[in-house]
Amino acid sequence: MIASYSDAQTSQVWQVLEAVPDPEIPVLSIVDLGIVREVAWQDDCLLVSITPTYSGCPAAELIRNQVGLALADAGFATARVSEVLSPAWTTDWISGTGREKLRQYGIAPPEKATGRRGLFSPELTIHCPRCDSRSTECISEFGSTPCKAHYRCLDCLEPFDYFKCL
Repeated sequence: MIASYSDAQTSQVWQVLEAVPDPEIPVLSIVDLGIVREVAWQDDCLLVSITPTYSGCPAAELIRNQVGLALADAGFATARVSEVLSPAWTTDWISGTGREKLRQYGIAPPEKATGRRGLFSPELTIHCPRCDSRSTECISEFGSTPCKAHYRCLDCLEPFDYFKCL
């Protein structure tokens, strides 16, 4: 039976989730990253559904544990966290705030459209997150994590990661 909870309680849950950092990019919360799919109640149990950024993500279990602990600390002791794998997570789910946080942290955010164009386009122009130059080059398709590529700005000469469009 789905129980009815107040908007204030739902808002409180979202605030708790917004404070849970992504383990790989700690300037982003799991809400900024777009992996929190749903908050609902069944009877007296809070249900939180998350979608990992990719199946087999090594941080998925850590994120589930962090969410459970954060919710328990906030008084939601009966919370259950589950994974939803379909539809698969996409970089389109990163919030505008999350994209800006990436840029300020020195990581170029992903393009705002998934699909073959975003993944394989030789015409893809990546802006430098430091000086906003369009004059950049890909150094390696693999950056500090599998979801990032390594770039260099040809104007300010700074290296940076680009969060790949997935």
